Amino acid sequence: MGETGTESVRDVEQSPFDVFSRQCPSRGTLEHVTGRWGSLTLGALYESGARFNELRRRVDGVSEKMLSQTLHALERDGLVNREARMTNPPRVDYELTALGREVAGRLMDLIQLVESRMPAVVEARSRYDVAHEA
Repeated sequence: MGETGTESVRDVEQSPFDVFSRQCPSRGTLEHVTGRWGSLTLGALYESGARFNELRRRVDGVSEKMLSQTLHALERDGLVNREARMTNPPRVDYELTALGREVAGRLMDLIQLVESRMPAVVEARSRYDVAHEA
């Protein structure tokens, strides 16, 4: 950052991004991608595009407000494309962009790893709980 506390777009484009720096814009995108609703929304869109209510049903437990905020953040980050169609009734479709597909693909690998290793996680939790009972 300069002495005035602001960075020009040119400075950001010429410097490497460092998610561990609190000033790095990549940190916000990482939060959008790895937050509970962001990762689940990207995962839900990985197989195919969907309408809002289809996504809401797929991402069990997300509120309408939270899904809307999540989709807006992911769209702003260039991961999700929103297409409004002027039909009767109006229709809005969401799909991953090329960047969104790349990010979601990596997320799906992580999701599959976590799901496949859940027996070990459940066992570890049980051991922990027994060892830390008050």
